[in-house]
Amino acid sequence: MSADPGSIRADDHQALPNLAVQDASADPHIITAAARTGTDIELRIHTSIAPFDVAAEEWFPAAAGFAVTVIVHTVDAQTGAPRYLPPAEPAEWARAIFSAVDSAHGYFLGAVDPGTGVHRRGQLAYRLYLDTDRQAIPVPRQVVTCPHYQLSAVDGRAEITIPTTA
Repeated sequence: MSADPGSIRADDHQALPNLAVQDASADPHIITAAARTGTDIELRIHTSIAPFDVAAEEWFPAAAGFAVTVIVHTVDAQTGAPRYLPPAEPAEWARAIFSAVDSAHGYFLGAVDPGTGVHRRGQLAYRLYLDTDRQAIPVPRQVVTCPHYQLSAVDGRAEITIPTTA
């Protein structure tokens, strides 16, 4: 358990990815952290960035940009087996990663594989969509493969509570 139970921290060697920079790597970014619960749960946070370019459809304009996906695996720290953790802490990590460009947007996808929409035990997925100038945009309808719930509507919290190191 961290010394400050009201926040979680990224270690110096595990800094959060900076989505605002134009040359942000498309390679997955991985952070491992102990859950604040003190119950031997580990969070494995995978962030990936993938470009998208979708054609216009009736009622939906064409869109191009980047889909930022954050998948938080909650596992037993000793065995690596999936463990349940309430979604508040994984959501804080997603919000902190998204805050580099926009803390008001972002979507909760649930316990699914974002590419297929198939349920995955022990993981929670989040997504943020950016245009080609790295500004947050609403999800383009043409790329939706599973339900998207706005993070702001899920818990009504507006502030990010994860202090980070640069």
